[in-house]
Amino acid sequence: MGEVWVYAEQQDGELQEVVLELCGKARELANTLGVAAGAVLPGANLQGLPERLIAHGLDRVYVVQDDRLGFYQTGPYCRAVGALIEKHVPQIVLYGATPLGRDLAPRVASEMRAGMTADCTDLEIKDVVDPRTKENHEKLLLQIRPAFGGNIIATIVNYDMWPQMATVREGVMPMIEPDLSRSGEIIEEEVELPDELFAVKLIERHVEARTVNLKGARVIAAGGGGVGSRQKFRLIHELAGAIGGAVGASRAAVDNGYVGKEHQIGQTGTTVRPALYIAAGISGAVQHRAGMEEAAKIIAINTDPEAPIFSVAHYGIVGDLDKVIPMMITALKERR
Repeated sequence: MGEVWVYAEQQDGELQEVVLELCGKARELANTLGVAAGAVLPGANLQGLPERLIAHGLDRVYVVQDDRLGFYQTGPYCRAVGALIEKHVPQIVLYGATPLGRDLAPRVASEMRAGMTADCTDLEIKDVVDPRTKENHEKLLLQIRPAFGGNIIATIVNYDMWPQMATVREGVMPMIEPDLSRSGEIIEEEVELPDELFAVKLIERHVEARTVNLKGARVIAAGGGGVGSRQKFRLIHELAGAIGGAVGASRAAVDNGYVGKEHQIGQTGTTVRPALYIAAGISGAVQHRAGMEEAAKIIAINTDPEAPIFSVAHYGIVGDLDKVIPMMITALKERR
């Protein structure tokens, strides 16, 4: 049977964090299937990257090294990945749901005439019975993702249009600790890349630094629709500043315009695992809880004692956030 692959997205010789998260999931899926886990790694300056992938759980890394692949372009990268899929026939290929991954994955799926599910939040291997034909399909990839605006969870399977392909949201798969003693194969591949694939010439490049890093934050203060207004959301910013944390938000707060979408946490936002998560004015719908319930400690502030957020909170405060948060800020400042 074919291997389980990860597309090893890198920029400027640095692997994207979601790639390392996917290595652990690929290892898990491959163990269930009894096959090897691998990665396809195209690029120009790739020194040290195959070893990192192996340390994070992979058995083989297929490297396509070409100076012309220094910057991502859809055409040549699609050809490189597609050529290796045709040659080695993996049964599963996973991509990070980054802007680049969302561009490349559907293009490769189209070239391979394969099915693909976007923005998955979980992946499992199970036997599936076709409800129409009653045929049993063994060990298919269950591609699990939110649908209809996050109101339901859909499970999608691909019986025959292989490889089974999916993009996976950043942060939803826990990253395993690297094992530097692991050994694996680094396979240098040659892929013909005609000049006409490089239709775009990079003249100038501007990189804007990320201003919000929720995944890396150890402390997050998050506000929801219950905050009430964009002006009142300043309280969440002040709390985050007082505690040395990042600002998060529920979808309701983002949809109401209280804060930008880059702060959104949940199934349709970022998945986080901080040491401390403070949820103020967040009711705790399942879509939001899925993105933060693995925090080490959760403090919930809500006027409704029956709010679902209290079911995952370690500490709950039933009260008006307009009164509770200023008291918290004052107490934090006094402890300095």
